[in-house]
Formats: sequence, C-alpha cells, structure tokens
Amino acid sequence: MDFFFDHLVWFFKKPEKAILPLKQRGIHVVKGGRHESWGTYNTLTYFGLSYIEFLGIENLSIAKKHDENRLITQIVEQLAKKSREGPATLAIRTNQIEELASKLKAEGLTVYGPLTGERVRADGHVIRWSLLFPEYPEKKIKLPFFIEWEKSDEERYSELDDQGLIGSHIKGEPKLESVGFVVKNLDETLEIWKNLFGLQQGEQYIDMEINARCEILKLNGTNLLFCTPMGDGPAAKVLKEKGDTPFLVNLTDTNQSNFFELFDGFWKFQ
Repeated sequence: MDFFFDHLVWFFKKPEKAILPLKQRGIHVVKGGRHESWGTYNTLTYFGLSYIEFLGIENLSIAKKHDENRLITQIVEQLAKKSREGPATLAIRTNQIEELASKLKAEGLTVYGPLTGERVRADGHVIRWSLLFPEYPEKKIKLPFFIEWEKSDEERYSELDDQGLIGSHIKGEPKLESVGFVVKNLDETLEIWKNLFGLQQGEQYIDMEINARCEILKLNGTNLLFCTPMGDGPAAKVLKEKGDTPFLVNLTDTNQSNFFELFDGFWKFQ
C-alpha cells in the first residue's frame, strides 16, 4: 500500500489573509474555494502535488453539524471555541482508501469514513475526494487523516499546471521538503507512524534553531520531521501551548535563507 504526502492543513480565521504576507516572501498563494456542505473555505499554495491549505470557517452553524468529519470537528474546537490558529493536521494520499480503512480497524483503531467531500472552485468547477480519519480509542497519539482523490495524480498535476498553480512562485522553485511535528515522546511516535504506515526512518539530528532533537520519516513527495524539545525554544513553546502538533514548514530552493514565525507557525526557507 503506497502513501504520498498530500497537504498540510493550517487553521486560519481569514484564509485570504495568507495571500499577501507569503507573496511578499516569494510564495504564491491562491483562493481555493468553498466546502459548502461543511461550512468552510480555503486558500492554497502548491509545491507540485504537495500543498498547504489555509482553512477557515465560513458558516459555523453548518460546520458544527459534522461529527463524522473529524477535520471539521477539530477546526470548530480549535478555531471557533479556542481561537487557536496555526498548523493543525496532515493529509496523506492513497488510492486504496477502503483497504486502508479495513487495515486500520483490524489494528484496533476507531475509523471514521471513508466520507465523500467536494469543493467548489472559484471558476465553478467541482473537485471531489474521499476522506478517512483514524483515531486511537485512548487518543494516545494524534494521527494524520487520509485522502483519495476522484482523479489520478497525473490528471490533477496536469490541471494544476494548466491553471498556473504549479511552478508559479515568485522566488526560486521552492519545494516542500518536510513538515515538522513537535511531539512529547519522539521514539514512541516514530515507532507508531513507522509501523502503521510502513515509513522508513531517515537521519536524526539536533536542530539548534528550534532547540530540538529531530528525526525524519520518509514519505513520497514530502518528508515528515518529528522533533522533541531539548529545552526552551520554539519547539518547547509550541508543545507547551498546543501539545503534539505540526508546527514547522521546511522549504528548499527558495533563493533565500530565513527562519521566522508567521500565522502562528514556524517557517524555514533554504
């Protein structure tokens, strides 16, 4: 069963407000569209088929009705109730979502879905997909959710290219090299993700900018980076305030070298 990085979901009260600050740093962000049945909307920035989704609530009364869609229940809890913006969760792409649901249930996980979803693009075109949300009953560790698109990777890449969404950044040809997670227990988290999804471990190193011990799990498209704090610093601050969560975007080939905080998350341009 093959897995590919699909996208990082970034909760943001006004997704359109991500456009200008990132444009000023050389990153192209576009209006995505509306999830009418979920009460949400988004803006998007693409790095090939890997992308970041800035997701906001458009209609709270609609969003509150979706208990099965764990992404929507999470955004209602974090954004509407706690006013907490920032990187929130990760979508991994598969083309065997039904088989994956059976596998995860057999592993003892609670599984929501597959659920169908759709987004109305700005030009009126409707994009469709299926979602799967696995959870440990005791919530011992946060897991990604999974997506299977109606169209193939080749079809989607061609459409995105035709729309000018791929290779459209202002500076360089940035690649989403990895997304970083801060976690309390690095070894346990790595073991669970590695065993459930068959991911290979990469190098382990100390990142002095975030003051954390980090290790890579290799995922097609964009790697996953798991970090545990070594003392005070950005990683420790996020872990204390939010618990285990995505918190860091690593972009390469940006024609710049910079580490900064923006939209309640951290960015590293190389």
